[in-house]
Amino acid sequence: MPVTLEDEGFMRPALGLARRGLGRVWPNPAVGCVIVRDGRVVGRGWTADGGRPHAEPRALTQAGDAARGATAYVTLEPCAHTGQTPPCAQALIDAGVARVVIAMEDPDPRVSGRGAAMLTAAGIEVATGCLAEEAQNLNAGFVSRITTGRPMLTLKLATSLDGRIATGTGESKWITGPRSRAQVHLMRAKYDAVLVGAGTVRSDNPRLDVRDVGIEGANPVRIVVTGGLTLVGDGYLGKTASRIPLWLCHHDEAEEHRRKTWADRGAELLEIPFQPDGQLDLSAMMRTLGDRGITRVLCEGGGRLSAALLEANLVDEVVVFSAGQVLGAEGVASIGPMMLEELRLAPKFNLVDVERIGPDIRSHWRRR
Repeated sequence: MPVTLEDEGFMRPALGLARRGLGRVWPNPAVGCVIVRDGRVVGRGWTADGGRPHAEPRALTQAGDAARGATAYVTLEPCAHTGQTPPCAQALIDAGVARVVIAMEDPDPRVSGRGAAMLTAAGIEVATGCLAEEAQNLNAGFVSRITTGRPMLTLKLATSLDGRIATGTGESKWITGPRSRAQVHLMRAKYDAVLVGAGTVRSDNPRLDVRDVGIEGANPVRIVVTGGLTLVGDGYLGKTASRIPLWLCHHDEAEEHRRKTWADRGAELLEIPFQPDGQLDLSAMMRTLGDRGITRVLCEGGGRLSAALLEANLVDEVVVFSAGQVLGAEGVASIGPMMLEELRLAPKFNLVDVERIGPDIRSHWRRR
């Protein structure tokens, strides 16, 4: 079935509903569903926190008998397998919907075309590909985990105009303004995990939580790359490890007493193998996070970790908050050394959008 402009008009709010699940439903995808009958929305739903129930049964419950003969707009192909809940495709069939418009096919091999086939076999008209690019971007983390085994990764930078994150003496609070900082908290709430290096923890004592934006408690998993587990335990992360999830990625030579100390504090320890150069294998780390169900990671520094992730081709998107001040060459660079000898080897990104945030500029880039 062809997709119409009217279909796009109803799919947009379904995508908006799906976004409510970002950072809250992993390892599941964030899905939205809108049910329309005679041009009127009779049911809406999105994947609930924790991944259950799914968007379709929530929307069908709201629609009730009005779902019979209606059109369902779903941002991801309805599931066709029985897991913790029955298949959503079967729920749509049982509700008597006449037509289902799907934004994108589910890459999960347990679904991947089977959901649409179930609907078609039941006599339901199916249209696929409505606002597919928007749906792909929304669920890029889920797609990445299913197809590559690792979550998507967004690198967030807050810099001066000349790309510095601190003065030469180390002063960094605050380069960007309060509205930009509020935006970062909103970003954290939409990611499953926030990632930093041990140097950032030692120098900044960060909280890496969500606060001051009205959605306190929507905290991501906090992940620190600390090969030898040499973090100081009396910092904020150590004090809150039993309340807010803290995962520490370390190598197999980390001392046993350090492992026990952090485990006793409530942190989860993830042992990551070395690369030939003696550094932690960040690709293996990302696959480990994927194995644990993480689909979206927001990296907030520091410079060495950011450079290593870029060199390993693990950065999918970059979001830069730029402030109108210049710190000079003695300032701390936002990205550490990458030893690039040729321009063609530099990681490249396409501009997605630009927005003014108070006195700052936020630019969003996606890997080519």
